[in-house]
Amino acid sequence: MMSLDQISSSQRHPLLSRTLQAAIPATCGELVQGSLGGVPCLVSCPIERYSVANLRTNSTRTWELPAHLPKLSSAFRLALTRLPGAPKGGVVSVQSDLPAGRGYGSSTADIGAALFALGKLSGGWADPYQVARLAVQVEPTDSSLFNGLVLFDHRTASFYESFGAAPELMVLVIDPGGSVDTLSFNQKDHRDLLQRLAPDHKQAFNLLRSGLRQRDMQAVGEAATLSSRLHQSILYNPLLETALDLARQVRAVGVCRAHSGTLLGLLMDAESNDLDAVLRYVRSRLPADVDLSMYPLTGGGPRYPSRQGKEKG
Repeated sequence: MMSLDQISSSQRHPLLSRTLQAAIPATCGELVQGSLGGVPCLVSCPIERYSVANLRTNSTRTWELPAHLPKLSSAFRLALTRLPGAPKGGVVSVQSDLPAGRGYGSSTADIGAALFALGKLSGGWADPYQVARLAVQVEPTDSSLFNGLVLFDHRTASFYESFGAAPELMVLVIDPGGSVDTLSFNQKDHRDLLQRLAPDHKQAFNLLRSGLRQRDMQAVGEAATLSSRLHQSILYNPLLETALDLARQVRAVGVCRAHSGTLLGLLMDAESNDLDAVLRYVRSRLPADVDLSMYPLTGGGPRYPSRQGKEKG
């Protein structure tokens, strides 16, 4: 599990002259996802687990990009055309243990970390909306690129709205494994279903907005639970009813889910729960092959774990 204090720099290459790291948090799916005014949008659920991009410039005039991350490579090449002051060559690597296709927001975290690092290293943009507008040209993108918790049009980046800082909640992540082909899923036509669910989605977004602004954790949990239930008609999660039962038993404020993945999360008030006891209880009620982990809910946006530096070549 990747946390910021576990990030270590990779071995230095003799040609490298400048370095920078940037990190973007993973997600436990979304707090709410649906449509507003006919526009698909979401509020991601960022957690304290990270993907970290390492950028090291050198004297070459080409960038060496991770071959196993084609989406990152596409976004990075696009960013180079938008940043006149960008370094001409170097090496990009990514430290991440986030599985793909489950709802951890792995592609967004990888792409976002690399683009924020490039922007900062270039002395150019490091604005989340600019990064997000570029990222959606490669694939639908989570709102974990933005500081705090943000409502975002994840397909075209036509708008975003800040919902404020993340509240002090813990997320018990229920990971049953498996994966969803997000490319195929996002190509499906869900317009009829989204239109039918639009009034309920509006209720969920409004409930989340007011809950976060008033620091009403029950409202936050209710919004996430409502969104989780509504999405069953779009992507069925066989563990959702079990998670809802467990949430009631351990007094979670609600249940979040990945809306294009397999993850579920119990939203816990840390101050009113014995989290170790909750973890043991939930563990005893789920199959052994379901992974459990506990993370603080956090705001999105970039972190810069190491200082930009210069090295002798």
